[in-house]
Formats: sequence, structure tokens, C-alpha cells
Amino acid sequence: MTCRRLVLPVLCLLLAVLGTAGQAQAVGYRYWSFWDRNSTADTWVYATQGPSTARPSDGDVQGFRFSVSEDSKDSAKPRGAADFATICAKTPAREGAKRVGLVLDFGTAADAPSGSTPPRPRTACARVDEDATTADALAAVAKPLRYDTNALLCAIAGYPGTGCGEPVSGDRPRISASPGTEAESKSGDGNGSGDGGPSVGLLAGIAAVATLGAAAIWQARRRRG
Repeated sequence: MTCRRLVLPVLCLLLAVLGTAGQAQAVGYRYWSFWDRNSTADTWVYATQGPSTARPSDGDVQGFRFSVSEDSKDSAKPRGAADFATICAKTPAREGAKRVGLVLDFGTAADAPSGSTPPRPRTACARVDEDATTADALAAVAKPLRYDTNALLCAIAGYPGTGCGEPVSGDRPRISASPGTEAESKSGDGNGSGDGGPSVGLLAGIAAVATLGAAAIWQARRRRG
């Protein structure tokens, strides 16, 4: 049967909304995200290149954050100070070389693979050749690094010991993307229900569609009467 009659389109829409409830807990991925520091705006910007092709300039600051996220839009940013003068204060300039400030944020306990404890966030100043990539700078100060066969960065300073970009089910606490905050799971906080159920917004949408359905039925009966 197709949704062609007066009431059926609304009921079909209701079923479609209900169907999205099972997708509310989307799958995320556990990985190292790569960021550029906009010194003018004093903000982090998701990098448009990978660390193996990006070539920072002397005085640049770049960051890495280990977290679970669905995509770059909700990826958590590196936390902590990101001032080049502070990070590289003890690394003098040298002719023929450049200095790159790196912020390394190993994430929260909620981000960590099972059985792993994330190291504390730290900064490092890499002094490398003028044509060096970000990957070269990272290798100079944060070994051992681990990559997969597709050149995806899997581990910095040996963390995590296993895994690389693996999917993570949605029944886990949401990770705050705000610098300087820890992940928390609070009932009724934000848009989530706090118990893995559908969000308040989703329930409101279902209620609205149900109301439209009831109105359509009433209108149909009135016209027949």
C-alpha cells in the first residue's frame, strides 16, 4: 500500500521519524585529529591537509587531539595553552631551520580504548629543516609514531598502543569539543536523554507529527460528515 490517501502520508512521516530514533546514537571513530592554530583569531581550525603533506612555517602552532567523533564538525579540539612564544621559549632560532609549536592532547578517559589511560596533554617545540612537514616535526619530539597501511596516523608517543580509526558504538558518553573540559555524562544535560534513549528534540518531533496526524484524521472525518 502506498502513502496516497489523506491520513497515510502523515502516518508514513511519523514512521519515518520513529525510524530515525534507532540512528540517533550514530557511530563515531576513535582517531587523532589534526589542527592548525589561527594566531590572529586565537582559535583552532581543522587542518585541510594531512601531517605528511602540511609544511608549517617558522612560528606556526599545530595541534593533535585524540578523541571519538563522528566527523570534523564535532571533533574535539586540543586543550591547553597554544602560544608559540611560550611553547618554544627554550628553543632558540637557528639559521637554516624552523621551529614549530605542537600541542599534543591525548584525550579523556572516555575517549581511551579499553584498558588504556591517556597521558596528560603536553606541548613541544620541534626544530626541523625549513622544508620539513608536520609529520617530520612530530617525529622529532613525539616518538614513537605509528601509522597504518594507508598512512593514517594511529599513535603519537606510543599512544594508543593498539587500534587505528576504529568505529565506536553510539552508546557512550558524548565528548565535549570545548577546550579545557572533560567528558561527562549527565542525565537531562544538553540534547541527550542521559540514558542512551532518543533526544528531547527527537521526542518533540514525534509528538508534533502525531499531533498533525490526529488533526488530519479529524479533518477527514469532518469532511465525510
